[in-house]
Amino acid sequence: MKRLLHPLFAIGASVATLSAAPLTVSSPDGHITVAFQLTDNGSPTYSVSYQGKPLILDSALGLKLKSGGDLDRGFSVSKSDTTSHDSTWKPVTGERSVVRDHYNQLDVDLAQNNGNQLRITFRAYNEGAAFCYTIPQQENLNSFTISGELSRFQFAGDHFCWDTKDPQAVYRRVPISKAGGNIERPLVVEAAPFVALGEARLVDYARLRFNTPAANTFGITLGSDVTATAPYTTPWRYAMIGGTPGELLENNDLIPNLNDPCAIEDTSWIRPGKVIRSELNTKTAKQTIDWAKQMGAAHILLDAGWYGPENSEKSDATTVTIDPKRYSGELDLQAVIDYGKQNGIGTILYVNRRALERQLDDLLPLFQKWGVAGIKFGFVQVGSQKWTKWVHDSVKKCADYQMIVDIHDDYRPTGWSRTYPNLLTQEGIKGNETMPTPEENVLLPFTRFLCGAADYTVCYYSPRIQSTRAHQLAASIVYYSPIQLLFWYDKPGHFKNEPELDVFKQLVTTWDDTTVLHGEMEKYVSIARRTGDKWFVGTINAGEPRKLDIPLTFLKPGVEYTASIKSDAQPDGSNPKAVANTTQVVTSESVITADMAHNGGQAIILTPAQ
Repeated sequence: MKRLLHPLFAIGASVATLSAAPLTVSSPDGHITVAFQLTDNGSPTYSVSYQGKPLILDSALGLKLKSGGDLDRGFSVSKSDTTSHDSTWKPVTGERSVVRDHYNQLDVDLAQNNGNQLRITFRAYNEGAAFCYTIPQQENLNSFTISGELSRFQFAGDHFCWDTKDPQAVYRRVPISKAGGNIERPLVVEAAPFVALGEARLVDYARLRFNTPAANTFGITLGSDVTATAPYTTPWRYAMIGGTPGELLENNDLIPNLNDPCAIEDTSWIRPGKVIRSELNTKTAKQTIDWAKQMGAAHILLDAGWYGPENSEKSDATTVTIDPKRYSGELDLQAVIDYGKQNGIGTILYVNRRALERQLDDLLPLFQKWGVAGIKFGFVQVGSQKWTKWVHDSVKKCADYQMIVDIHDDYRPTGWSRTYPNLLTQEGIKGNETMPTPEENVLLPFTRFLCGAADYTVCYYSPRIQSTRAHQLAASIVYYSPIQLLFWYDKPGHFKNEPELDVFKQLVTTWDDTTVLHGEMEKYVSIARRTGDKWFVGTINAGEPRKLDIPLTFLKPGVEYTASIKSDAQPDGSNPKAVANTTQVVTSESVITADMAHNGGQAIILTPAQ
C-alpha cells in the first residue's frame, strides 16, 4: 500500500486553507468521487458524484456523545493522507473464487476546538463508496458512549426507494418522502444509477436503521447506545452503486471487502453444501440421511423441538427431549449423528437463543463430542450493541469447536463471513417459510441478497408454493447460500426422483464465477454461475408469461456444451407442477429462450461435451 501526503498539506499551508478546500478521492476507474469538506462552523460533510454528476449531495457527518461534547462541529483539518490498495483474496465460500479488493482511500484527521480528535476514513471503489469513523486514543476521550450518529445521505430528488421495516417482510416501492423511519438495510434507491445504502463490518456496535430527517435525505438511527474505549472504529457506511439492478448485485463484493481477512487459520473443516431438514425421529432422520446422500447433500438439519419447547427457559439443549406438541416418536440423536457420519452426511442442530444465551459454553464441547457439524441459531436478539457483540462472539466460539453456523430470523449479514467463514449463511429474509409471492422472489436478488447469503429454504413438492416447480429449481441457482436448504416442507416419502431434480443433485453452493444476465425488479431475474468448467443458469419470472433470450456469451469460445434444460412444461400456466426436460448442444454463440409460465422459471446446466 502506497501512502501519499495530500498536496494541500505541503509545507507552509495554513489550517484555514485546509479547512476551506475540499479533499477528494476517486475510484480506480474514475467514475466515483467522494469529496470531504468542512462548513464555515467546522462541521464535516461529504458528497459523492458518479460519472461526473452529483449523486449524494453535501451530507452531514459526525457522532453524538453522551458526555464530553458531540463530534459534529468546531473542527479543523490537522492531517490528510491518501492511499491506494489493490489485492485479491480467495473466499472459503462465495459467488466468485477470487475477489479483487481495489480502492483508493482518504483519511482525514480532525481536531475540535476543545481538543477532541476524530478521524474519518473514506474509500472509493469501482463498486461504490464507504466511510467510517475512528476515535483515536487521546487524553479527553478515553472511555465514551456514542448516543447517536449524524451521518446522512442527501439525494438530489424525491427518488423511489425500496422500503421494509422488517427483515422478514415485504418490500414496498415508495418515494423517499413516504419512507418514514425504521427502514431496514440494505436500502435501495432508484437514483439513476441505483444505490444501495447499508453497513459493513458490524461486530461490536449497534445495528443501524434508516430514517428520513429532511427532504430527499436518509439519516441513521442506532439500535442502542454504544459504549467503547479509544481507539475505536465504527462499522462502515456504504453506498453501493450500479447502473442497473443487475450491476448492483454484481458489485456486492464491496461488503466483504470492507471486512477484515479470514481469522481462522485452518478452514478445511468448513463444509458448505446442500441441506435437507428431517423430522425428529430416528427412522425418518435415517431416511433423510439416505435421501441427502442420494441428492449429493452435505448435511441434514434437526430443527426446533429436539430438546423440548424452544421458547421455554426450562428446555435443556444438553438433553434430547422431543417437544410433544411438534413431534411424536423416539429420537436416538447419537445414532442419527453416527449414521450420518458413516454416509458422509453431517448433522446440524437448531438451538433457540434462550438456550444459546444460557448454555453455549457447555453446548459447544458437548456437541463436538457428539459429532455435531454445526448449529442453527434461532431468534437471536438483534439491534443493540450488547446482542450484536454476543452473536459475533458466539460465532467465534463456534469456530473454536469447528462448528458451522446458520443464523435465523432477523439477523442480516454485513460481510463478517469473510472474517469468520464458519458463518455460512443467515436468514433475514422472507423465504419459503412464509411462502412469498413470485414478485417478492424476483425482487430479493436486488434487495436482500445485496448484503450477502440468505437461507431462503427452497421447496419443491409443497402445495403451498405460489410459483411453478421450475421456478423453485431455478431459485436454488439464483439465490446464493453456502448451505442451501432444499425440500424445506418436503419429506422423503414425497421424493419420486423426477429427472428435473437433477438440478438439485448437481447443484453446488459456492461458485467460481457469477454474472447477472437479466434483471428487472419485481418482474424477472436471470443469473449464471460457474463451478469448474460447468455453468448453471437460473431464471425466475413473476406475473404474466414471459420469454427471455439467454445469450451464452459467458461460455468458453470454441467449446461445445450439452445444455440440460428444465422448463415449465405448460407455458400457459395450466399445470405449474409440470416440468419439461430437454437437451441440446450449444456454444458461446448460442441463445436459449426461457419460455416461462405465469410465475414460472427455467434452470439450465451447461456441461462441456465429451
